[in-house]
Amino acid sequence: MIYLFGNDLSLALTSLVAIVNPLGVTFVFRRLTISATPVERAKLSTRIALYAMAVILGSYFFGSFVLGFFGITLPALRIAGGLVIALSGWQLLNRSEELSASEVTNTASPVSMAFFPLTMPLTAGPGTITVAIALGAARAERSASGVLVAIAAFFLATLAVAAIVLLCYRNADRLARLVGQEGIRVVTSLSAFLLLCVGVQIITAGVIDVARLATEQG
Repeated sequence: MIYLFGNDLSLALTSLVAIVNPLGVTFVFRRLTISATPVERAKLSTRIALYAMAVILGSYFFGSFVLGFFGITLPALRIAGGLVIALSGWQLLNRSEELSASEVTNTASPVSMAFFPLTMPLTAGPGTITVAIALGAARAERSASGVLVAIAAFFLATLAVAAIVLLCYRNADRLARLVGQEGIRVVTSLSAFLLLCVGVQIITAGVIDVARLATEQG
């Protein structure tokens, strides 16, 4: 049972950390909240961490029901989510590092952006929701005790990811000073490229699932 819990925790934590990418999005968060005071940014960080937990856990527990209600299959979700992730990574990869005048104006009220766009899609976007739903759907194949282990592991992983996001966002300025302007560009570009790769990987998994289903039905 302990071994199973460890495997579930490792899978959930690595999957969520890889898709959320707290360090990489921290610099995007800092750029979008450039006009916020330290107090406002601290409040925003707490709200975003809580909102992200709610989105992830909600997707984990209720995502399969929503998909079933609308007749959406998991492979279709993976392909659609992967496309959105890949597009986001591509846009971020080609975005200028500096804020334009319009972006500065849009950040005049950072508190109003707590849920959108700072939580969704920046922190817990389509990729995170896709991963959470996929892990949630996988638990249905477990025994009763295995389901409890999976839920406990996923909840702990979600809590850990939210804590990492909170820590990174609250210390965005310190991290920026630590890595420097060149470091920010490198981390942002690398994160964008990894996000693009994750999107392609999710699309590939969805296509493979569709091909497998077609083969079984044929």
